[in-house]
Formats: sequence, C-alpha cells, structure tokens
Amino acid sequence: MFHSDSALKPTFFEACIILILMIAIMAVSLLGFGAKPHIPVLFVIIMLLCYGALKKVAYRTMEQGLVDGAKSGLAAIFIFFFIGILISTFMMSGTIPTMIYYGFELISGQFFYAIVFIVACIIGVAVGSSLTTTATIGVAFIGMAHAMDLSLAITAGAIVSGAFFGDKMSPLSDTTNLASSIMNVDLFEHIKNMAWTTVPAFVISFIIYGVLSPSGKELANSGVGEFQQALVATDLIHWYTLLPVVLLVVFALKKIPAIPTLIIGSVFAIALSYFHHTYSGSQVLTMLFEGYKSTTGVKEIDSLLTRGGISSMFFTISLVILALGMGGLLFKLGIIQVVLQKIEHLFKTVGSTITGAAATAIGVNVFIGEQYLSILLPAETFQKQFEKVGLASKNLARTVEDAGTVVNPLIPWSVCGIFITTVLDVSTLEYAPFALFCILSPILTILFGWTGKTLTYLKK
Repeated sequence: MFHSDSALKPTFFEACIILILMIAIMAVSLLGFGAKPHIPVLFVIIMLLCYGALKKVAYRTMEQGLVDGAKSGLAAIFIFFFIGILISTFMMSGTIPTMIYYGFELISGQFFYAIVFIVACIIGVAVGSSLTTTATIGVAFIGMAHAMDLSLAITAGAIVSGAFFGDKMSPLSDTTNLASSIMNVDLFEHIKNMAWTTVPAFVISFIIYGVLSPSGKELANSGVGEFQQALVATDLIHWYTLLPVVLLVVFALKKIPAIPTLIIGSVFAIALSYFHHTYSGSQVLTMLFEGYKSTTGVKEIDSLLTRGGISSMFFTISLVILALGMGGLLFKLGIIQVVLQKIEHLFKTVGSTITGAAATAIGVNVFIGEQYLSILLPAETFQKQFEKVGLASKNLARTVEDAGTVVNPLIPWSVCGIFITTVLDVSTLEYAPFALFCILSPILTILFGWTGKTLTYLKK
C-alpha cells in the first residue's frame, strides 16, 4: 500500500516495544476508559511522532508518511459518501423497510434459531450494519426467546451470526467497502469472491441452528405483529420498492463499478419514492445529507429506519483517515518492515501467508478490540507478501473480512462484543460458542488457504 521507502531502520526490539505500547494505548483507551477508537489512534500517532523525533527523523518526512497513508484510502472515502446517500434513498423509497417486513414474514416457532439466523441475515444485508441489526430486531428476537422459554445464548448467537453475515456481504456495509477499496478490488467482485467462504459457513450454520431448534413453540406475545403494523403504517411497504435491489444485482453481474452503481441506484430509489410519498426538493436534499428520519412511534422501528445520509459516514471516514495515517507512519518509520523481515521466513507458502494475515486480523481484534483496524492493519502489512506468493489482492480482502470483520463480536472486550452484550443482555462468553458463522468464517478461509481451493492467482 505504501510505496515510499522507510526513513528509519529500527531494531527488532525497538519495533516490538513500539507495537506493544501501541496495543497498550489502544486497549487502555478502548476498554479501560470506553473511548471512541479515534482517540487512541490519535495518541498512537503522537507517540510515533515523538519516537521519530527522538530518532532525528525530519518532521516533514513523518508528515509525508501520514499523508501517504491517508491518500491510500481516498477511494474508500468517496464510496462511503455515496453509500450514505444510497442508504437514505433506500429508506425513502421503502426498499429497506420492505425487505425487513418480508423478513418478519418468515418468523415461526418451529426451527426458531434457524429462522432468527435467516431473518438477521436478510435485515443485515438490507441495512448493512451489524450493530443496528443487533440493537433493533435482535432485541425483538431476544424478547421472543424469553416468551417461548428458549435459550437466550443460542438466540443471541444466531442474531450475531446473521447480523455479521450482513455486515460482511452487504454492498451497504462500511467494512465491506473498506476492505475492497483498500485492496483496490471492485466492490461486487469482492462480495462475489467472499461467497466462496461465506456460503459454506452460512449453510453449515443454518443446518446446525435448525438441528438445535425445538419444535412446537408458539410466538404468543412476541411482538412481531406490532413490528409489522408499524412498518405498514409508514406507507413504505410495496412490492415495487424491491426494484432497486434488482438493479444492484444486475449491475453487479455486469461488473459496473461501485460509484456509478451507487449513483444510479440512489436516483432510481428517489424516483420510486414518489409513487407513494411526495417529498419536497428541500426534504430530499436534507435526507441525502442527514439521513432518513423515521417517526412511527415504535422505538425499535424508528431506530432501525433512521439511517443513512452523508453525515452518517463521518465517523467511519474520520477513523479510516486516522488509521491509515497511523499505518503510513508505521511504514515510514520502518517498524512494520522490520517485524516482517524478522518473521518473513514463516510466510513462504500460500497457506502460511493466508494464515499469517488471518492470525494478524484475529490478533488485532483480541489485543486492540477494534473492527476497522482488524481490516486496515493486516491489509497494509500483508499486501506485498500476497504478491510475492502470487496471490491476487482480492484474496487478502477476503481474508481480512473472514478473520477481521466477523471475529470482533466474539471478543468480550472488543467494541462489538461490549455493545452486543449491553443491548442483548447476554454475555459474550455465553453467545460466542453459538455465533457459528463468525467462528466458521476464519476457519474456512485458513482451510482454503492451505488447500489452494477458491483462490485467485496473479497472471504471469
């Protein structure tokens, strides 16, 4: 990712100390003080600048490292702007609410865990946010499990599995767009390539949830009817509102680039919205920036539908800029290169290289607890190594999603783990063994790495 030469050659001991301090700063800030991830990343940047100054590296040189790192993420940043717009227009048109409505139609007492998993997958893909899915319909499913005296741990595991399936496979997901953009892989090509590991993980998870599900339970007082009534009351539920999804699929099959697809999809969704609601020009422009605001009066529904807009992407964009700047500075100071040179002999084969990238993504989740960094840091570190063993970039993009995006909720002290435990009132250690999709994804990506199956190689 960073093509400039390092300005410094630290010793391996120094590089390890820097990385340990970096992990400590992240862990204490995120877990000890509950800080937003931007703050510890900024602290690490300050630490690296101080280290470089002590080593007499010119400030302009270090600044250039920051800039080089941030520049590498510009493609992702532009896509994030259009993703924010697409989400708000899909809310306006009723596309996402309609998908959610039909998702609830699938709910029944029989095969409850399997159906919870499927519905969470559908809504996760529709919304593109694992945490939003978990905090809304996830809470509803936990209530249903309570009412039917079913296992809360298995229910929570199915919710988390489905939500993170959506976070991984939705074209609206920021992590999916981040991984594809950082590796310079077309968004829909990235999603298609992830299917090789995602579909088997999905199928195995679905079967196991079906086997675990009891039969004969009723959905009395589960609240599904209330959810559906609230959705219908929005006047957004219409069959034709699913046409923008069809358009996205067609464009994906024709390999149309992400940004033109997002633009055309957004315009089409806005046009469809006028079939059931007349928005003024001012309202449309406001929603494009601030997002769609739902006012059904049902807290969970309003939380689920109040989404989108350019402003909703600012959190992610600012974190990406800071994290990439930090990565650029790590490379400029030679820290990553020194560590890689020391362990490079371990990554001579395709299998060991993929395992190393996956282990790094898992390690970032374990030691730092931050989902975005579990994608960014392994992607930065292993890009050249993947090229050396002849693997195309999309393999690395898939690996960091398989072992980064979906592993975060399995870590009790991670950002996602803490959030999910809070909203579902089920501890991470209780639901983690049943978050089958999240467990299977990194296992499959490593397994395929060693067998050579489903991998794409560079053309010689």
